[in-house]
This record gives sequence, C-alpha cells and structure tokens, in this order.
Amino acid sequence: MQRPLSYIWIIALILLIYPHPALAQKKVRRMTLEEATFLAKERSIQALIAKQQFKVSYLTYKTFRRGYLPQLSASGTLPDFERNIASYLNPDQSYSYLLSQSINYIGNVSLNQKIGFTGGDISLNSGLQCIDNLNPSSTISNNSTPISYYSSPLNIQYSQPIFMFNSYKWDRKLQPLKYDQAKRIYLESIEDINIMTTNYFFAVLEAQVEKKIEETNYQNYDTLYKITQGRFQLGKIPQNQLLLYELSLLKAKLAIENAKLALDDALFVFKSFLRLTESDSIVLLPPVNIAFFMVDPFKAIDEAFENTSPAEDFTRQLLEADMGVNKAKMDGRFDANLRAKFGINQTAPTLSDAYKSSQDLEGVTLQLNIPIIDWGVARGNIKIAESQRDIVKNQVEQGIIDFRQGIYRNVMKFNMQQNQLQIAAKADTVAKKSYQITQDRYMIGKISDFQELYTAQTEADNSENAFFAALQSYWQQYYSIRKSTLFDFQSQSHLQFNISDINP
Repeated sequence: MQRPLSYIWIIALILLIYPHPALAQKKVRRMTLEEATFLAKERSIQALIAKQQFKVSYLTYKTFRRGYLPQLSASGTLPDFERNIASYLNPDQSYSYLLSQSINYIGNVSLNQKIGFTGGDISLNSGLQCIDNLNPSSTISNNSTPISYYSSPLNIQYSQPIFMFNSYKWDRKLQPLKYDQAKRIYLESIEDINIMTTNYFFAVLEAQVEKKIEETNYQNYDTLYKITQGRFQLGKIPQNQLLLYELSLLKAKLAIENAKLALDDALFVFKSFLRLTESDSIVLLPPVNIAFFMVDPFKAIDEAFENTSPAEDFTRQLLEADMGVNKAKMDGRFDANLRAKFGINQTAPTLSDAYKSSQDLEGVTLQLNIPIIDWGVARGNIKIAESQRDIVKNQVEQGIIDFRQGIYRNVMKFNMQQNQLQIAAKADTVAKKSYQITQDRYMIGKISDFQELYTAQTEADNSENAFFAALQSYWQQYYSIRKSTLFDFQSQSHLQFNISDINP
C-alpha cells in the first residue's frame, strides 16, 4: 500500500488559489466526495426509492413467513332468511306444497395451519347453527319445534393432496432466496448511488477546474497583451501578432463567462441530486487522498459469486426451472386428495341441550383423479417444461461465464488506475512547468512565436483536465468493484447494512 503522491496535493491546492470574487461575499461550503456520498445515501431520491423497494421485499417475505403460522378466524351468517314454497312427503307417499319461512344463524371459529413439507392443511373448528322456523304450524310433523340447534363443539379436519404439485414446498425454497437477493440488490443500489454521486461530483469539480483555468488564462493573456503592446510600439513585433494576442484575450474573457455558466449548471444538477435547498456556495475538494491497493481477481470472482444478486439470480432461475418441471409432472396425472374429519356434534331443541351427550363425528374422503385419455397433453407439457429448463440451464451457464469475465476485466481495469493516475499527475506537472518556462522566455524576449506559447498553454490545460478525468475514473472503478463483489478490498470486509436503519 502506498501513500498519496505529494504532487497530487499540490494540484489540489492550486484549485483554491483563484477563488471567484463572489465567494468572498457568500458563505462557502466545502465538500468532499465522502461527504457527498453520505448525503446521497441519506437524501437522494434514488436512495429513498431503493429503501422503499427493499421495504416491499422485506414485507413480502415477512408476510410469507406469517402465512405458515396458525391462522385464527371466525365466520358467521347472521341471519340467513328464507321464504319459499317447499315440497313435503306425506305418510301416503304423496307430496304437499307448503309455505316455508325460516331464519338460519350460523357461527364458526377455526384455527388453521399449513403444513409446508407435505402440502396439507389442518384445522381445528367449533361451530353452532340455529334454525328458527317462523311458521311451524304449517309443517307436516306435529312433533316439530319452531327452533332447533346443531352444535359441533370441536372437530379436527385434515386435507392432504397426494401425488399433486406442492406449492408450499417450493415457496419455502424460493421466498427466502428472493428475500436474500433483495438485500443484495439494495447494497448494489447503494453502490450505484456512490457511482452516480462520483459522476455528479466530478462534473462540478471539473467545471470548477475549467473556470479556474480560464481565469488564469485570462490573467496571463492580459499580461502578455500589455507586454506585446509595448513591443509593438517599439517596433519589435508586427501588428498581426499584437492582434492575435488581443483576439486571444477576448476569447479568454468569453471562455470565463461560458465556464461560469457551465459551473452553475453543474452545481444545480448536483444540488438537485443531493436535494440541497440552501443557497450557500459549494466548493468541492478533489479526492486526492488515495491509499492505493491491488485487488486479486480470483478473490474478487469468489466474493462476487458469494455475495452479489446476479449470482443469487442464477440459483433462483435454476430452482424455478426445476419447479416448472415438477409442476408439469404433477398436473394432469394421477392424483388424489385425502380428507379426514373427527369430532363431536349434537342436535337439540334448546341451546343447553345442544352441548349435552354429544355424538361422535367422523368422516373420511379419498378423492381420485385418474386421466384415461388425454392424447399426450400431460406428456407434452412435461417435455415443454424440460426443454424450458434446458434453455435456462444454458443461459445460466453462459451468464456465469460472462459474469466471471466481467469481474475479471473490471479488476484488471481497477488495478491499472494507480499507474494511470500517477502518469496523469506527472504529465500535468510537466506540462505546467513547460508552459511556465515558455511563458517566462516569452516575457524576457527569448521567443516571440505566439503559436509556441499557445501550444504550451493548451498542453497545460489538457493535462490538468486529463488528471481529473483519471481521478474520476479511479473512484468510478473503486465503487464499481465494490458493487460487483459487495466486498471492500481496502478494509477487507463485506458490505452490509442494518435493516433497522431502513425502518421497514
């Protein structure tokens, strides 16, 4: 690990030499890249959306888990009134039609539990039914009572599909996988925000640098123009060279105005991204305090497959493909459903008697479904599902190859950033020194060629812009490696977050 280069600090300090005159009249807020990324993760709309998206996934998973807890429910019909003409069987086997009016009251309480491993359902029930015959005198039986009760104090019911697709079983595999993937996606979204912040930050920073360059160039051209005027009056240079300097001075003045406008635009976008409403001026500090480190590409690949959402997505796709094949094999084939019920019940003319001397309640039902001729529909669906699974497998295999190659390429690009940044910094130093020497020689009359001075100035400006472009590329690659591996190679730790901070 190397310490930051000293000449990088020199370049950073140059940015603060020529402040805009208006800054002296306003409160200036100096901001680092670290502070900007912190604000972006707390206040940007992208961060808020990422939190809400994770919150949806969290609540979905939480709801899924609660779905496997016992569910207590109550139902009732209060009342069910019916008035119609009904047929009755007389003792002589003839039928009579009489007016029937009744009110039916039904109440049930049920405790239900899913059994995910088998796909069955078990429930504990208690119910009471009351029938109030509103015109008992019109009934055939003289022994009938106007009110009767039916009670089922306790009964247990169990339903078990046999040879059928078990959605509960597959949900218990898929839902935790999806939730884990959602956590990884959230962490990757945070790194995306860091990359976006870096881009906006350097857009402002480069606009600041460009404005400083143009102001410096204007001051230099103003000085050179005055010197050139003196030489022209002494007859040492032709008029066309004086005009070239005057034209350059006018262009430099116009460039300052354009640079101010570009900086205002960049600041507006930057403040909007961070949702900053204060009117204070912002001066960004170059993030040149870099502790360089190298990343092992093979460790990066291992961490990516262990931590990231694309790697989790490969597993999810294969699992869903297997689920599709299993569903195709179970649907449309021989299947059965076993239902069993055990408990006690009783009927009585009074409510108290309805809970006395209860009778046993038993019931068993085995429902079969046996397809005889389906013209190969079921087999065809299985073949389709198996073909789709093969497609998914091939896509996942190719995706793994591309994913691995992408991580390796990103690591190699990051490991090159140290040399590129050092070269850019050194080139900037050399170009500035070359321009200073050329300018000094011009001012003492050693050279009089305007083109030579202009070329030196252009090289100095371009080299400074190239340095900041290399600096931006470094930080972009830094956060890109973090996103693609969810691992911080600088601190050698996994990227994590506290769910309570999101307040789901």
